[in-house]
Amino acid sequence: MKNINNNRIASITLASVLAIMLVVPNVSNAAQAPVNLGSASSFAVLAGSAITDAGDTTISGTAGSDVGLFPGTSITGLEATTVNAITAKTDLVTAYNDAAGRTPVTTIPTELGGTTLIPGVYDSASGTFGITGTLTLDAEGDPDAIFIFKTASTLTTASGSNINLINGATSCQVYWVVGSSATLGTNSNFVGTIMALESITATTGATINGRLLARDAAVTLDNNSIINNICNATVEPEPTEEPEPAEEPETTQEPETTQEPEPAEVSETTEVSEPIEEPEAIVAPETTEEPETFVPVTTDVPETPYVTETPNVPRLPATGAASTIAFSGLGAAFMLAGFTLFKNKK
Repeated sequence: MKNINNNRIASITLASVLAIMLVVPNVSNAAQAPVNLGSASSFAVLAGSAITDAGDTTISGTAGSDVGLFPGTSITGLEATTVNAITAKTDLVTAYNDAAGRTPVTTIPTELGGTTLIPGVYDSASGTFGITGTLTLDAEGDPDAIFIFKTASTLTTASGSNINLINGATSCQVYWVVGSSATLGTNSNFVGTIMALESITATTGATINGRLLARDAAVTLDNNSIINNICNATVEPEPTEEPEPAEEPETTQEPETTQEPEPAEVSETTEVSEPIEEPEAIVAPETTEEPETFVPVTTDVPETPYVTETPNVPRLPATGAASTIAFSGLGAAFMLAGFTLFKNKK
């Protein structure tokens, strides 16, 4: 009877424990706030001693593609893009200490490949993490899901390894706090922000969706692709411009009826200009009558009488001065008579 009661009590206790386990979630799932990177958030690459790129590394992203170095000065293959590295390094130290101190912590195996993890804070008993194969991070539909991985020493990923994000997990909300150095394998696909106390090495062809931030030592690159995006920033496709409705062809206007030219308006009765008076014909001046020639008769010569009433020619003296004068006077008389006759006929 006592054994039966003991078994009954044990069964009730076990059932109660199982019920509590189902109701109370794993403490590692407690909601975490994002790690505040401050001014370091715009840096895709930030180092303490040196930065070296042995290949043709590309850097992009909506959060920024800054490259900075402090207190070192040696940069090979890339160019420093900002003078704010000092401030960024200070903010990096603050972010590193914040993430390293997050609790509660769930301790998991060193090898992460082949596992699926939900949001939370994780560390390993060995103090290191490795990824061979694929690690899946499941946000369980929570857009604010935070994943924090803490190692006491190293983080190493194998060649061709991969981190897969599902159900809303985003690369900008995955943080790796590395106590010494991190090495990413050839052609591996890594996700998250690495905050290493010492160095970070990305071997040939490794792709990083996140940031490489080394506090004290160097960052070494080799033909890598680094994409630094803003958290929860969904790149909205540019709205497709609706094609403008095709313009209806303009109605061909019938050619306007050619208006017959209006008859030229007859201007008000134009006063007919008075005919230009033709200049009066210049009348040739009447022939000035030549003065009658008056032949004086020499008075000292006795007049020779001549008869004009008869056609009989007077007898002229035959000789001497008297005959000469008589003939002269007679000629003049004939001339005067002829001129008078001519004038009268005219």
